[in-house]
Amino acid sequence: MTSLVRHVTFDCTDAYALATFWAAALDGKLSDEDVPGDEEALVTSEGAALLFVTVPDAKSVKNRVHLDLQPQDRTRDEEVERLLTLGATLVGDHRRPDGTGWATLADPEGNEFCVERSAGERAGQ
Repeated sequence: MTSLVRHVTFDCTDAYALATFWAAALDGKLSDEDVPGDEEALVTSEGAALLFVTVPDAKSVKNRVHLDLQPQDRTRDEEVERLLTLGATLVGDHRRPDGTGWATLADPEGNEFCVERSAGERAGQ
């Protein structure tokens, strides 16, 4: 039998706070066992499980791996605005006038991720 990815793990300075951001971003669920101050926090969502682990080191360079989000019930631009409201920051805007492209954002601890066009936007192109 092959191995399966159980979850994607993020090192961070505050596991619970970062997990709270990602639970809201992904419309996911923070584990009932996790509370502020925990060294680990787990978020489950329809697309993935993300584990956040508190480490003493701060992020210092670009991610070698990142998440690409595809909105399901809104446009790419609506999703970017929603994520900015939740506390993300815009790192790179690769959206083109013809509607193609993506936006690169960072979560509250600086981990980069991209927001692509929705399936509906892709089909309408």
